[in-house]
Amino acid sequence: MSPRQKVLIVDDEPDIRELLEITLGRMKLDTFSARNLGEAQALLSRETFGLCLTDMRLPDGTGLELVQHIQQRHPNVPVAMITAYGSLETAINALKAGAFDFLTKPVDLTRLRELVSSALRLPAPGGTGIAIDRRLLGDSPPMRALRKHIDKLARSQAPVYISGESGSGKELVARLIHEQGPRASQPFIPVNCGAIPSELMESEFFGHRKGSFSGAIEDKPGLFQAAHGGTLFLDEVADLPLAMQVKLLRAIQEKAVRGVGEQQETVVDVRILCATHKDLDAEVAAERFRQDLYYRLNVIELRVPPLRERRDDIESLASHVLKRLAISTGQPAAKLHPQALDALKSYRFPGNVRELENVLERAHTLCENKQIEASDLRLAEGNCNPEGGVPDLTQIDNLEDYLENVERNLILQALEETRWNRTAAAQRLNLSFRSMRYRLKKLGLD
Repeated sequence: MSPRQKVLIVDDEPDIRELLEITLGRMKLDTFSARNLGEAQALLSRETFGLCLTDMRLPDGTGLELVQHIQQRHPNVPVAMITAYGSLETAINALKAGAFDFLTKPVDLTRLRELVSSALRLPAPGGTGIAIDRRLLGDSPPMRALRKHIDKLARSQAPVYISGESGSGKELVARLIHEQGPRASQPFIPVNCGAIPSELMESEFFGHRKGSFSGAIEDKPGLFQAAHGGTLFLDEVADLPLAMQVKLLRAIQEKAVRGVGEQQETVVDVRILCATHKDLDAEVAAERFRQDLYYRLNVIELRVPPLRERRDDIESLASHVLKRLAISTGQPAAKLHPQALDALKSYRFPGNVRELENVLERAHTLCENKQIEASDLRLAEGNCNPEGGVPDLTQIDNLEDYLENVERNLILQALEETRWNRTAAAQRLNLSFRSMRYRLKKLGLD
């Protein structure tokens, strides 16, 4: 029989301590109680705990001080903060300091049991490194730092804002945070906020009842309900219209949603991760994104580095992509000529890893004798200067070819940023759809 797990309860109110002790005892957990910061620190030095529940206000200090103490001396122990109702700023500060999650008073026992069960399923710190290495390729310093941050954030329930350029791998990072955490066995629901028509957003996010609007022929759960117990990843969150931002903020704060045509709210337990290639600070300053929602989503920011900041990873990434292409086509893997590798390392990659994959897939098809030459890559020369300066005119052999490459790269970037939605890409480039279709055909991208 495995030993019962231990939970440390820190609160100066006897009634709260007793409530928590009884509830956790029924979950077959051993509890140890402390009335203040000093008693808690003494117990932590003597016992090994699977979780700590602490009140924010203690007679000799704060729960925030206890979170910081545990982060420094007992990093294996997740901490959940208990705050007064409405103290959202306090809860967010606790999450930023490293708390696993938070509860508000009066304590909801169902929510308490969910939180405790989730915290006790956490893997040991650092134990997920191999799985992350296999999915997130590259050994450059920025990538080693990114893996370390993913491992740490997987042990928290804090909302994370994943920033980074289009094609840099933000959704993969979100999946890894989910898969290495206690919600791994529950759904991971990604949604591209820019791809949902504004008139359908409320129904898509929160669900609807049959007959609530024209076309609602049956009851339908929303994305929040589908992600219950797991993670909801809001990609391109900056594209949400302001009216929907208000409703999303309320759903996150209240942990409950009301579907279109519903009378009652449904409680949802969802971790929110979000991403965008836009500068959210600039969007807030331009009043296109609500500051209160930004504050709620951006509890912790995780930046995914662009490919040009980790050029040392290009060789291993290219090798991986070419091996994958060989398997999918049933042919021997193509080799990169040294000059082709040098060309890749000097290219700025505005589309990042996604663009690298597209470039190599095209070159794999065009190359002769399974050897990829620099000319097979068809890189836009205007992006081949690492410093992004003006191209050297003496190196431009044919102006038409040069301009065609520039046009191809701009169109590819617009397509990648809009997830290959041709209408949206045409709008981004200020082209008519007819003109966009003509250019795609001319450049061999149709």
